[in-house]
Amino acid sequence: MRAPASTTAPAQGQAQAQAQAPVHVPLSYDDLVRRVLAGELGPGPQGLRVAVAFTTTQAVRHDGRRGGYRNEVLSLRLGRAVGSCAVEPGALPDGAVEDCAGADIARLLEHPLPAVRVAALDAYLMHVRPHTPEHGALPCPLPAGSSLEKSRARARAVVELLDVRPGQTVLVVGVVNSLLEALRARAVSYIPCDLKGGTTEWGEPVATDLHAELGRCDAVLASGMTLGNGSFEPLRTHVLGSGQRLVMFAQTGSAVLPWFLGAGVSAVCAEPYPFFWLDGGPGVIHRYRSAEAAL
Repeated sequence: MRAPASTTAPAQGQAQAQAQAPVHVPLSYDDLVRRVLAGELGPGPQGLRVAVAFTTTQAVRHDGRRGGYRNEVLSLRLGRAVGSCAVEPGALPDGAVEDCAGADIARLLEHPLPAVRVAALDAYLMHVRPHTPEHGALPCPLPAGSSLEKSRARARAVVELLDVRPGQTVLVVGVVNSLLEALRARAVSYIPCDLKGGTTEWGEPVATDLHAELGRCDAVLASGMTLGNGSFEPLRTHVLGSGQRLVMFAQTGSAVLPWFLGAGVSAVCAEPYPFFWLDGGPGVIHRYRSAEAAL
């Protein structure tokens, strides 16, 4: 069991919260889903219904950047919690959002669409274990600014979790140019990897097979989108055997990934909805470290 948080020494309590991993670490992603369906982590999901289902679509082209990109995210609201899963733009079939609204979490956890299953799991876990210091999360403020300024601030906060040195190499799974820029600023080498392929802002080729690149890196920085495309569990299993550090940055599954701290995942930068690119005002992300990573 976790030690209770200190009520007399705030700094010490913060350090303890930073080092704590969730209790009852699941054996696998499927085991986590099984526990939710069995009602082992909170209220039975059969009695919890999604009130609102929606998608958020953006197109981005920052000043000073060579190219642009598009994002689409499926989000499900359960009470005060919102769970999300990014999808390829246009990939959700007609009627998917309507099918989720009013459905219970148990049914959505067995939905044929992976994005729906991930968003439902994220919503449920956000509902029972929100991002608070009591649950091991440390808030990290993002300043107000343009989308590019906030992207760079988030990237710096994410890269700090890696604890890598100049000359080491990071495999970046899910290419975000601001993250690559932050690594470059630290003189850390990287291997960009993304299913879309292409090139980075600096003309570097983007690998498409993460498993072919795992032997060439000292650490892995991976997007929560690996939950939606099925690559998270093989990646987690690999680093458990290799001992490589795995840091997750998550808009997708931000409440899911902290459950794997100490079980392959070294740290998580969790960013629940609403995401930094939706608002020019100040925001907050939540950072977790496993007990081992915090030593």
